[in-house]
Formats: sequence, C-alpha cells, structure tokens
Amino acid sequence: MKILKMTASFGSLEKATLTPGEGLTLIQAHNEGGKSTWCAFLRAMLYGFPQRDRDKAGYLAEKNRYQPWSGAPMEGTLELLWQGREITIYRGPKGSVPWGSFSARWSATQEDVPGLTAENCGEKLLGVSREVFERTAFVHQGEITLTPSADLERRVAALATSGEEDVSFSQVERRLKDWLNRRKVNSRVGILPDLENELEQVEAAIARQGGLLRQAQAARQEQEALQAQKAQLEGQLQAHTAQQQAAQLQRRDVAQADYDAALEALRAAQATAGALPPAGELRRAQGDLSYLHTLETNVRIAEKAVPEAQAKVDEARKAVQADPFFSGWDAAQAAAKAQADHDQTVTLQKSGPSLLSLLGVPVGSVAGILIARLARGETFSVPALLLGSLAGWALVALPLWLMGRGKKKRLATLMERYQAQSPEDILTRGAEYSQKMTALQEAERQLQSVEAERDKLAAQRQELTAQLLDFVHPFAPEVTDPFGVSAALSRALQQGETLRLAQAKMEAAERLLTALPSPRGAAAPAAVVSLAGDAGELAARLNAVSGELERSAANAARLQGELSSQGDPAELEARRSQLLEQLELRRGEYDAIAAALDGLKCADSLLRERFSPAVNAKAGAFLSTLTGGRYDKAALTRQFQALAQAPEDAAPRQDLSLSVGAAEQLYLAMRLAMCELVLPGDEPCPILLDDVLAAFDDHRARLALDCLLELAGERQVLLFTCHSREAEMLRDKNVTLVTL
Repeated sequence: MKILKMTASFGSLEKATLTPGEGLTLIQAHNEGGKSTWCAFLRAMLYGFPQRDRDKAGYLAEKNRYQPWSGAPMEGTLELLWQGREITIYRGPKGSVPWGSFSARWSATQEDVPGLTAENCGEKLLGVSREVFERTAFVHQGEITLTPSADLERRVAALATSGEEDVSFSQVERRLKDWLNRRKVNSRVGILPDLENELEQVEAAIARQGGLLRQAQAARQEQEALQAQKAQLEGQLQAHTAQQQAAQLQRRDVAQADYDAALEALRAAQATAGALPPAGELRRAQGDLSYLHTLETNVRIAEKAVPEAQAKVDEARKAVQADPFFSGWDAAQAAAKAQADHDQTVTLQKSGPSLLSLLGVPVGSVAGILIARLARGETFSVPALLLGSLAGWALVALPLWLMGRGKKKRLATLMERYQAQSPEDILTRGAEYSQKMTALQEAERQLQSVEAERDKLAAQRQELTAQLLDFVHPFAPEVTDPFGVSAALSRALQQGETLRLAQAKMEAAERLLTALPSPRGAAAPAAVVSLAGDAGELAARLNAVSGELERSAANAARLQGELSSQGDPAELEARRSQLLEQLELRRGEYDAIAAALDGLKCADSLLRERFSPAVNAKAGAFLSTLTGGRYDKAALTRQFQALAQAPEDAAPRQDLSLSVGAAEQLYLAMRLAMCELVLPGDEPCPILLDDVLAAFDDHRARLALDCLLELAGERQVLLFTCHSREAEMLRDKNVTLVTL
C-alpha cells in the first residue's frame, strides 16, 4: 500500500494537505508544526478511534484531543494505492458523533470498495491489527519502545524455532534459593541479618563511647572558649560604657550650645520683628494692596473714557443745533410741530373748487330758468340769459378764486420751509430731529455714568490707600505711598517668617537638650577605641555567652556521667573483630551462591526468552547498520524488552543500561526487523517515523538515513523531523522533501 495524498481538518490542521512521495519522504516542520498530528490522523483514518478511549486525569481521549482548533468539523480524506488501484477514504462527523461517517471508494469510478468498512479498514489494507501496526511500522514521537501485545507475540512466535530444554534448571534454582534464604531472606531474617544486627549494636556502643568521649572533650573546650569570650565581652562592655558616657556628655555640650545659639537668634528676631500684626492680617493687607493696583488701573481706564464720552456729547449737541427745522426745540415739541404742519399741508391740498367746476353754477341756473319759462309759456332772449349767467357766475366764482389762491400760497410756504416734496417729508424731518435728540440724551447719560464710575473708583482708591497706610504706620511710619506699603508688608512678612523659624529652632534645641540626661559629675575622658557593636548588642552577647557557659558546664557533667556508665572498650573491640570475621565468611558464601543463581538465570534467559531467532537476527543486522558495528546482536524477550550485545560483550545488555540514543537505535532496529518479517509482504505497509532520530548523533543519524533509503526501495517511508540536518544529509539523495 502507498499513501498518495492526505487532506485533514484535524487538531491544529485546517483543511491541510500532505502529499508524500513513493520512496522516502522527509517531512520537516518546527515544533507544533503538525508532525505528530499528521501521524495521528493517518492512524485514525485507517483504524478510527479506540471505542473505549475516555478522558481521565492527565489524558485526553483521541476523539477529544484532535478536535479542530478552529471549531470546524473533524474530517479528512486519504488517497492511497492498493492492489494496483487508487482508493479514496473519507471519515467525518455523523450527527453528534465525530468521525462517525466513513466511505471507501475506487477513485476512478467512485464506487464503494467491497468489504472495506470503518471497522476493518486498517487491518484489511495493511494486513495487521492496530496494536501490531503501532508496535511495528508506526513510531509515534517518544514511543519507540515496545510493549507486550498478544497479537504481535503470536506473529513473532510463529517465526521461532523449538527444541529448547530446561530439565535441571528448576531443581538447581530451588537448591540455590534455599541456601540464599538460609543466609538472608530479607533485611531481618537469616544468618547475615543476625550477625549484622549484633555487629551494628556493638559498633553503636563503640561509637557511642567514642562520641561521648569526643563530646566531653568538646564540652570542656567549649567551656574554656566561652569563659574567655565572656571576659572579653565584659571588658568591651565596660570600655563601651565609659566611652558612651563621654560621648553623651559631648552631645549634651553640643546641644546646650545649639540651644543658646537658638535662643539668642530668637531674641534678635523678636527685637527686629517688634509688634508686627499676625501673618494672616499681613497677607490680607497684601491682597488689599493687589486690589489697590487693580483700582489704579480701573481709575486710569475710567479717566480715559470721560473725554471720549464728552466728545460724543459735543458731537450729538452740534448735530441738534445744526438742524435747520427744529433747532432749540425738544423732541416732543418738534414732533408736535411736524405733525401739525403735516396735517395743515394735507388740509390745504384738499380744500377749494376749481374755476371750471364753478361753471356748473351758471349753466345750471340758466337751464333751470329756461325750463321754468317754457313751462309757463314765456319767451326769453338768449343773449340776455347768457349775460345774466356770466354775471351770476362772476359773483360766485370770484370770491372763491381769491380764497383758493391764498391757500396755495400758504401751502407753498410750508413745503418750502421744510424743503418737502410731500406732507410725509415734514414728518420725516421731525423724526430725524427726534433721533438726534435721542442720541444727544444717550451721550449725556453715558457721560454721567462714566464720570460717576470714575468718581466711585477714585473714592475707593483713596479710601483703600488710607486704610493700608493706617495699617502699616504702626510698624512702618515712614511709608507715604502704595509702593512703600508693598515694601513694608514684604519686610514684615519676612521678619515674621524669620521669627517663626527662630522659634522652631529654639523649641527643637530645647527638646533635644531636655531629652539628654544631665551630667552627675565630671567624667574622665575615655580612650578612643574601636568597638564592635553598640552597648545593647554587647550586653545581649554577654547574656547569651553566660547562658551558653551554664549550659556547657551542665552538658560536660552529664557526658562524664554517661561515659562512666558504659562498658569496657577493650571487650567491645574484641567482639567487633569476631563479628567482622563471621560476616566476611557468610557474605562470601552468599555472593558465591547469588553469582551461581545469576549465571543460571542468565543461561536460562538466553534459552527461554529468545523466542524468535529470525527477528533477533534481522534486528541484529539493522542494529549493526544503525550503530556502525558498535552492536552486532539484538534479542527480544517475551516481555518485549530489547537486548543489545557488542562483539566484545560476553552477555547482552538491557536497554536500561544503554544511552538514550543507543536504546532508541536498538528499538528502531527491532521495529524495522518486525516490519520485514511480521508484516505482509505482498502490499508493503508504509513506515511512519515521528522524530525518531532526535537522539541520534550526526554519524548515526546519517547511518539511519542510509538504512531508511534502502528500505524505501521496497516500501514507502515517511520520516517526520523538526531539525534541518536530515535535509542537509539527504541533499543529493532521491527523496521527497516536504516542508509544513
């Protein structure tokens, strides 16, 4: 069988693909790059997950461990060549069961492969069960050693030869074990334990005597050392006390001098400060002085605003006085006058009939007369009628014409006075004058407001200046202006701060002087010596040494009493010599019997436990190739423990006695031998190796790669590695290199 392509959503793999070559394929990836996951995926595609696999402490079942990290369904396809035809195998989820769906189809026709099911897929394709596959061609990372398997044992046993005999081994073994047990069954029963226990007691007594003697001597030496140390500490403590008293007097002298200096400085500060106000009042006065500066600025601003306001008043007054229509009138009078003249103009424009309209009077009169006379049958003269009508019209129209001419003259006079084209222009002249009067009044009001504000600020400035001068004159009578007030306040605050600091220094000096004890008499000056530690430490050490001295004296007395109660040392030494001779004799007998029993077991082991000479011979050949001839023989026990033997060795070595690299080379040789002898040969099973060369040195790694290249001529080999050296070693070889 050959693997053509794998596609997986499995663990860290997300729709990933892997396409190995026909012979040796080197698959290189960094740690956590998916190498072991690909191996587990191939095993799961062939055999599924173990049905009884469950999570437990420190272990995750495969179906849970390899759930896709992305949360996608766990599924994959395996494309392979089997019996000359390509097959595509699919596994995926079925409902809530992961890996529950299975299909196996011929790739060319997509028809189901007969007899290939999810349960027998791996065994039918490879010809071996899962446990045999895991112990032969499938080498998972860190699992190269072999574990017992009934199926594999049957397959290996089928290769073994028969005819081994063990007729006398049990009898000899039983006799030798009886002899051993008589001398020593365990650490408590037998001749040797009895002798060892007695010897241990005798040696314990001798050791106890020697220990007591040494302890007594050490106790005496300790007493002498402690007494010398006590005397030294007492002398140091006396010298320390004298020096401490002298230092204390010196510190008090310094403290007294500091107090006197602080008191003098305080008196000088009090004399300089005099009767100053409290610091809070001085700072409030500084705030008032700052406000006074603000008032000064505001007064200057107000004084500057007065001429500006006066100029606006003058300008508005000139505009009123220059008015050609209402100059000298107030706004109300001007408005009333404009309204009256307007109304009069309107009235004059509407009054007085025209001469043509007056023609209706005579015409009407003539018409009336004619109608009346005709009705009465009278005759009339037309010229007479016309003349009478004109005379009547003249009597009526002449006065009216004279009256209308006078009104026009008055109307023209009014319109000319206001330079108006219509009566509304008269009202406009009045409104313009009212606006000028309003502007004048507003300018005068602004002038009054600015002058009032100026006077108010000036009064505040004068009042605040007087208050500040009154405040500082008690301690600065020479001050006459705000600048002097500022200097006086700063000087007063500085003097107050100096006084406060002097008071604080004097109080601190007084507290220090009070804390130091008063001298009770003149002390002799102490010699200046270098003392280790202070007086408290010396006193504590002296107290501890005194206690240790008492304890040491009591311990010496106790040890002397115990030493007197022990037996004769000469008798104990004689008995010890006898026991050593007997023990040497019995141990020699025990070692000889044990060596004979070991030799017997080794011989039987070589006969009984070598149950497959074919596997051992093949494994020995592979091991010789992998180790460069360092080991040329290999064997496998019935417990599937591998043994290796060098040409110079008399007996094979267990895997536990080998280095990690050599042990892994031994088990790799065993696995390769089983692949050739145990696995079916008509459809060679691919070999999967996950980081099996990690513990190999460069030389043996190159030998292993040569061996795998030779195997790759017969079957497909997939070698996973996290290192780059394998690729370098195979650079010029016919291999397929895949980088994940």
